Formats: sequence, structure tokens, C-alpha cells
Amino acid sequence: MDKNSLIGLLLIGAIIIGFGILNQPSQEEIDAAKLRNDSIALVKSERSQDLIEQSSKVAMEVSNVVSEEIIPLDSATQFYRDSIAQIQMSAAYGEFSSSAQVKEKDIVIENDVMIVTFSTKGGSVKRVELKGYQTFDSMPLILLDERSRFGLNFFTRSNKNIVTEELGFIASSDGFTVTGDNEKNISFRLNTTDGSYLEYKYSIKGDDYLIGADINMVGLEKVLAPRTSELLLDWKVSTPSLEKSRQSQVEKSTVYYKYDEQDVDYISERSDEKETFDADIKWVSLKQQFFNTTIIADNAFSKYNAYGETETYEDSSKYIKALSTSLSVPFGGGDNETFGLSFFFGPNKHDLLQSYGIGLEQIIDLGWWILGWINEYAVIPVFNVLDSTALSYGVIILILTILLKLVLFPITYKTYMSGAKMRVLKPEIAEINAKHGDDAMKKQQATMALYRQTGVNPLAGCIPMLIQMPILIAMFKFFPASIELRQESFLWATDLSTFDSVLDLGFSIPFYGDHVSLFTILMAISLAFYTKFNSQMGMGATAEGPMAAQMKIMMYLMPVMMLFFFNSYPAGLSYYYFLANVISLLQTLLIQKVFINEDAIRAKLEANKKRPKANKKSKFAQRLEQMAKEQQAKTGKK
Repeated sequence: MDKNSLIGLLLIGAIIIGFGILNQPSQEEIDAAKLRNDSIALVKSERSQDLIEQSSKVAMEVSNVVSEEIIPLDSATQFYRDSIAQIQMSAAYGEFSSSAQVKEKDIVIENDVMIVTFSTKGGSVKRVELKGYQTFDSMPLILLDERSRFGLNFFTRSNKNIVTEELGFIASSDGFTVTGDNEKNISFRLNTTDGSYLEYKYSIKGDDYLIGADINMVGLEKVLAPRTSELLLDWKVSTPSLEKSRQSQVEKSTVYYKYDEQDVDYISERSDEKETFDADIKWVSLKQQFFNTTIIADNAFSKYNAYGETETYEDSSKYIKALSTSLSVPFGGGDNETFGLSFFFGPNKHDLLQSYGIGLEQIIDLGWWILGWINEYAVIPVFNVLDSTALSYGVIILILTILLKLVLFPITYKTYMSGAKMRVLKPEIAEINAKHGDDAMKKQQATMALYRQTGVNPLAGCIPMLIQMPILIAMFKFFPASIELRQESFLWATDLSTFDSVLDLGFSIPFYGDHVSLFTILMAISLAFYTKFNSQMGMGATAEGPMAAQMKIMMYLMPVMMLFFFNSYPAGLSYYYFLANVISLLQTLLIQKVFINEDAIRAKLEANKKRPKANKKSKFAQRLEQMAKEQQAKTGKK
């Protein structure tokens, strides 16, 4: 290279360096450029949460600098801040970024039975207040509140995870009131940047607890991730404490569900569980003791990733359980699709739930199998007829108890008649026992021979009792499940649906509680009198030896057990059993004094002895003799 060329290159280099020095950006421009580049780099990382935190930190530092140096915020800085906010929204929500900036607004809709508050944030129900009901401490009954969650969850083509409850919907109305048979609609629309949208369209009738809800998906096939076939739906309700007894609410709150075209099932109330659904779902009910919130599909929710879950709040006095479900809304990939569903917010009233024709009444625990049939087809219809009168519920329970006792009177009569026959035969059975001493086999054979001669069936008194048992147990299920008794007073009981406390102890007794229930005490006393009197007329009158001792122990032990067992049960149930015991005692006296003549029974049994009898033993007698032989073989007696 010659000398002139070298000089030329040096001059060009000097010019470039001088130009760079003269055009060097100021420190403010460097900081602004650095801030912009950092923001873009963070956006490219697609970690929106980290970006939001870091950008907020940068904004805070800028704010601190401006404050310390008293530098006014010029238009360039404002532009950058707005740009950062837009970048953050775009990074987090992609096509739905504009909806993230919609301000939250509550919209109140009222009908004849409830006040429903919707929120534009999430476009869902935020709060439900039921009219005509109060909490146990006379406060408005809020079925669900701001802690509830409802939203769809899906991915977009730009790989953004969209949770709709985080975004702002545009409402079609500022609220309204609807009454009677009228029906009004309100829609909440979640818009995208390209004109497609997700819409919740609700329909509310004036006199109904049911709210229709259509999920309209318009143009979303251009937004959703490829091969999307479901949108996940998450719903969670923190059930508030509404009743006097927290324990009763815990034991009665759980998730019920119905598979499409199948039976109703539920998650156990006794433990916190997560249960995966194995088939498409027709409805899921988040059931409380006397109320429920239920989501119902017009067709069915997909079983994909579907489950129900319960979680008890151990340290909360305001909430009982977190009841939640995750379901899947089918998406076929069309340009305009609608998935129809409904919400029920209301009481666990059997006839009301049954009127919807979807098996929703089965969330009310009326007992298993025959117990449920007795309650549904016998007890509830009679109770409803009595309920249509102006009588108090204490009087209604009294009438219902009398009617049941009248229906069971023929069975009761047979029981006592069998007991009378056993009492007549007691002297002869005592002679048999004395004659054969310790020879159990001969005693058993002689006793069975006596029964055959006189025509007495020792089980005749047990069978009627077994027939009555389902009815008694059915009532045990009916009263705790009856919302009609809720907050209805009678005598000293202010609420027949929960325990009647006449004395608060201030401390808790194991297995008993921290209060004294007067109806439970009366029930236990009446049971003691009835058991004692009944033992003198039935099998207890003929029992001897160890059996007599056992029956005597049970006679005194049973009332004490019931005293502990029923102390925290509804006053209406204890009151019913008290009435049942008293009426049974009166029936016993009536049968003994009017219908049973032991002299006539004795004469009939003696006449039966004189009749020729077939030698063939009954299967029951054969079985007793076989058992006696086996017992002798075990003890080595012959």
C-alpha cells in the first residue's frame, strides 16, 4: 500500500470517529433505549409474570428518580410507560389484550326470589342473595360471595394461557329487575383484537331460581390453539356458614354429580376428597345443608380432565367448605358455536328440585333404597298436605306422628298379641327349664314342642318390629333434611331444624356437646318408660337367665345412649321420637286394657293343644335344634 492510500484511510477513520463522538446519545437517551430494549427482550422470553414484575420495578425506579431530582415527566417518558403497559398486556393475553384493560363493574339483577350480582371481570356471577331466607343470626342469606370463582381456561394460537375470570367483559345492560312470568336477558362479551369474541348470555325469569346461560364462541377457531376440542371450565364456591350448627353443615356439604344418562353420585361428606369423573357429566351440584348451587348442561359436559373436590375450612368461622369442580366445554372448531347450560341458586326443597326433571332432588338425603321410597312417596306427600294448612310445624309433626302410628297399629297389635301369648306360656316354659335343668338340647326340644302344640310362633313379635324399622329410620332421615323446619319455632325451640339449647354449658362434654337439649331429655325419659313397660309385656316378660339380664341392661342403657346421640340433632327429630314414644306407650296401655284378654288367650292355647298336630317340624324348629346340637358338641355335652 502506498503512502497516499494510507493517509486516505487514516482520514476516513478520523472522520468516522469524530462523527460518532459528535452524535453520541445523551445519558437520558441511553437509559431510554436500554429500557426499551430490556422490555422487548423480556417480551421475547414469553414469561409474562416475570415481565410484569420487572417492568413494575423499572417504573418504580423511574418514579423515584423523577421524585428525587424533581424532573417533570415529559411526553417521551409517558409514551414509554404506555408502551410498556401495552407490551405487558400483549405478552400475557395476546389477542385478548384489549379486554385486560376493561374496568371492573358490578351489575345487579333482581327477580322475585333472589338478587344476583354479576361482575364484568370474568363476566360471571359474583354474589347471590336469596330473598325470603336469613342466616341463623337473622342476617341476609348470601349463598355465594366474592370468593367464588368461575371461568374458562384455554390456550391461543400464540401460546397464551387465557383465564377468562382475569379479563374484562363488555356488558349489554347496567342491570334490571324482572318479575312474575317475564324473562330478560343480559350478555357479557369478551372481545379479541380481530373481531372474534366469547360471550356469556344469561336469561333470568321473574319467579325462578334457575338462570339460563349460553356460552357463545364466535370466530374463536381463528384464536384457539390448533386441535383444541375442549375449553376447561373451573368453578369453585366457598360455602358460607348459614346455620347454627357448624358440624351439621360440615356433615351435609359436599359435591353431588350426575353422569349423562346415569344415576346420581356424590363425594363423601366425611372427608376431603378429589374425585375424577369417569363419564360425561349432566350436572354438578355444590350442596350445602339446606341450599345448593348447581351447574347444569343442556346436553353434557365432557369428562376430559373433569373432577369434583371438597376441602373443609378448619380455621374459619365464616366459611364451611370449598366445593369445586372442573369440567370441559366441548368445542367442535366451528365459526359459531354455542354450549347451553344453566345455574341453579336456591333451597334444597324436594318438590322444587323435582320439578326440573333432572334428578336434582336426589341431592337431598332421604335415605337409601326403601327408606328413600318411604319418604318420597309416603311421608313427603302427607307432610306437604299438612304444610298447606296454617298450622305450626310443631302441630304438623304431632299430626304426622299420629297418622303414622295409626297406619302401623295393626302391626303393633300383632306384636303385643304375640307377647301376650308368650306371657301365658311363661309358667309352662319355666316348668320345662326346671325339669331338664342344664340339658339345653332337651329344653330346646320341649320348648319347641310346646310352641307347636299351642300354635305360637316365637318370632311373631319380631317380624312386625322389623317391618316398622324402615319407617322409623326413614323419619330419622326426613327431619334433618327438611328445609321446611328451618327457623320454624315451637315451644322453647327457636329452630326445629337444629338443636334446642336450653342451657349452654360453657364447656364441651365428650360425645355430648356444650349444650343441653330439652327435647332430647324428654325423648330419653319417654324411651326409658316405654322400654320398661314394653319389656313387661313382650319378650322381656318371658326371658330368663343371661338373656333377662342383658335385656335389663339394654333397657337402662338405651335411653342414656340416645341422650348423648341426639343432643346435637335437630329439635324436630327429637320432638318426633318423643311423641312416638308417648303414643306407643298409650297404645300399649290401650291394647293391654281393651284388646288383650289373657284368660281368653290361655283358653285358646289349651284348645290348640287338644287338636291333632302333624309331626313334621317347622324349618325354624329344625334350625333351633340343629343349633342346640352344635352348641352341645362344642361344650362336650351329649
